[in-house]
Amino acid sequence: KAIEKTRKVNVEAYDYYLRGRQHIHQLSRKSLETARKMFRRAIEIDPEYALAHAGLADCSSILYMKVDARESNLIQGDAASQKALDLDPDLAEAHVARGLAVSLRKQFDEAEREFETAMRLDPKLFEAAYYFGRARMSQGRYAEAAKLFERACILRPEDYQAPGFVAQAYSSLKMRAESEAAYRRQIRLVEERLDLIPDDARACVFGAAAFACLQDTEPSAALARRALAIDPDDPMLLYNVACSYAQLHRPDDALDCLESAVDKGYGHKEWIEHDSDFDSIRETPRFKAILETM
Repeated sequence: KAIEKTRKVNVEAYDYYLRGRQHIHQLSRKSLETARKMFRRAIEIDPEYALAHAGLADCSSILYMKVDARESNLIQGDAASQKALDLDPDLAEAHVARGLAVSLRKQFDEAEREFETAMRLDPKLFEAAYYFGRARMSQGRYAEAAKLFERACILRPEDYQAPGFVAQAYSSLKMRAESEAAYRRQIRLVEERLDLIPDDARACVFGAAAFACLQDTEPSAALARRALAIDPDDPMLLYNVACSYAQLHRPDDALDCLESAVDKGYGHKEWIEHDSDFDSIRETPRFKAILETM
């Protein structure tokens, strides 16, 4: 009976863990908060479940990074990632969670060790390459970021986000042809996604950004409007629309969206500082003022 009870608890915890992972990939405030509830429920059922602690850490870190820059999210990401590692030091997902958490504190040497350990433990883990790439972008180490994002694209070929970050890294390296090719790859994946799920606001906004970077004005503006109509209050969505407008040389619209994104909780200042999408407005007083508020 004890074995059956343990097995039942583990299955139930795993079910909540899977639900959390399904929600976390949507990357909106609502979906991230729902994911956090799922991970917490899994931990209530099985307090020793390292994967659930890693999921909770990821959720808290991503909330801090994208939509809710409160210190409490940073603290929870730090604590939950350490708990996951304490429970299972050989779990690749725990090392990714730890790497992401400490990278947000600018502890990049520790983050590097964690991400590299995760990739050694599980070479096929998309999140390890993806979040390591984001950390490198935050440091302005674009060549390394490009390699990591290319690896992420191979690991999850249907993902429409990583190709955009590949393109950004190449753009920062002044590799125009490679950047344009990556953006066109992203557009194809976005269109495939929207054929399946027409109300995917995140796909819309990534498509808008890709078209904008290629200076294809009409489809970019149309997708930006479509994204805002679906979810007008999501900070990450507003941030990405701001990127599109900056690329389309609509500085006032770009600054309005960026300011709104920060007001609503977007808090990844280092990313903004190294995001080549904002090169056209980077020297404006209003852009600098927005950064000073963060």
